[in-house]
Amino acid sequence: MNSPLQPLPTFDEVLLCTPQTSAEQVGLFLRRCLIPCGGGGKIYSMLYADELSYDVSCRAEELFQHLQRYNSTYRLVILCNCEREHSYIPSVFSQYKVHMIPQRPLAEIQRYLQHHYRVTQPSSSAASVFKDNMCVGIVSSKRAGVGK
Repeated sequence: MNSPLQPLPTFDEVLLCTPQTSAEQVGLFLRRCLIPCGGGGKIYSMLYADELSYDVSCRAEELFQHLQRYNSTYRLVILCNCEREHSYIPSVFSQYKVHMIPQRPLAEIQRYLQHHYRVTQPSSSAASVFKDNMCVGIVSSKRAGVGK
């Protein structure tokens, strides 16, 4: 948010982890992050890395230890649920842990995201169903099973 005109991360910079995320997916992501190439300046993010299975987490740690020797300028952010801080990945990387509290007010964060997710040329796209021609939206309910 310090550079409002800078684009949001692209699909190759973010890995959304689940218990079903494979070691191959994590390996490809870590290679993109840790092997030096011409696309410098990217910030790679692993989201919910605490949800990786034990086997995948062990293999990810091994690959990280191996690849980081070749690149000392990588930029990797690993986000985990604080309630699962004792799972494998948060434990392995605990020496780098930073407790994160949003530094900007919610309204400012929302304006920033609206700037990046607004469709500039509204047409007959799916964006027309979301408020203010946004290309993303969140549909939620306080009750489970209401068809959303």
